[in-house]
Amino acid sequence: MKVYLGTDHAGFALKESLKKFLQVKGYEVEDCGAYEFDTGDDYTQFITPVAEKVNTNPEDKGIIFGGSGQGEAMLANKFPEVRAVVFYGPHAPQAAIDASGEISNDPYTIISLSRKHNNANILSFGARFVTEEEVLKAADIWLSTDFSGVERHQRRIEKMIEIAKNI
Repeated sequence: MKVYLGTDHAGFALKESLKKFLQVKGYEVEDCGAYEFDTGDDYTQFITPVAEKVNTNPEDKGIIFGGSGQGEAMLANKFPEVRAVVFYGPHAPQAAIDASGEISNDPYTIISLSRKHNNANILSFGARFVTEEEVLKAADIWLSTDFSGVERHQRRIEKMIEIAKNI
């Protein structure tokens, strides 16, 4: 699996840190920019290549950053094979129902569920809401969690892709 990274100035430092972390863990990483800190850049020029690459090979993964992470995820989700999710870290309420049916207040549960249930292939961070430690932990969990392959989840994903291709 290849991991594509992209950000504008807002997430530049976090992207650089994550890139080193992933390389040490043995991931093949392709940096799609930004390549230098520039407060005048626009996330669209760096998120689009990540989304294009993941759209071409949905088994690869992308991790993107922006100030909020929202616009970046919206852009990425314009591509039919992309399923981008946003993570704000443990500071935002992100309770989820875990596998046992119990409510989990572990903020990282939502990350694993995005992979298990929706086969999310791009993770978007709101760089102004997360710490470096939170990014590294969330990315590690997300990249190491497999899609469940459950028929109902696969069926829903196929419907999402079909709808996106026909818009």
